[in-house]
Amino acid sequence: MGRPPRHDRDRLLDAAVDLVSEGGPSDVTVAAVARAAGAPSGSVYHRFPSAAALLAAVWLRTVERFQAGFVAAASAEPAERAAVAAARHVVAWSRAHPREARVLQYGPRDFGQADWPDADRELLATANGRVREVVVGLAARLGRPDDLGRVVLALVDVPQSLVQRHLREGTPIPESAEDLVAEAATVLLGL
Repeated sequence: MGRPPRHDRDRLLDAAVDLVSEGGPSDVTVAAVARAAGAPSGSVYHRFPSAAALLAAVWLRTVERFQAGFVAAASAEPAERAAVAAARHVVAWSRAHPREARVLQYGPRDFGQADWPDADRELLATANGRVREVVVGLAARLGRPDDLGRVVLALVDVPQSLVQRHLREGTPIPESAEDLVAEAATVLLGL
């Protein structure tokens, strides 16, 4: 049985997340990730065939981890509890994962989406489609099928704005922030 790799995929992606958190997506190069992870460049290329594939993997892993909790929260019953839970998730996840939350302050274009392998662009489209389905479904369950903009404002935009302010200022996101976004969602959605 072979020994486990010293420089596995997640360790390399963690190093890339650190680089994004400190300086932005443009700081993520194969050489910089190798240096940050203490790995040879060949280890990075072994797992990611190109810089575009590396950038796609950083974005996709982060989005997948965030979206898993958001989708679970927004799918809960009853719908009113799901709406509040989804808004709270944005803040709670960001507080628990501040480095990754900084990654999500950018967008896939900042990670070179146009140059990603086709399979990675398809993965992102599928993931975003799943979130959209859940939010549209939640809007319908809340009796607001024609008011999707308000639902997105309550579940995503307001919580994300609060998170962004703390990340920009370099201050920890307080636990009370979850209560604030829950209250905002309740008011905005008339729950």
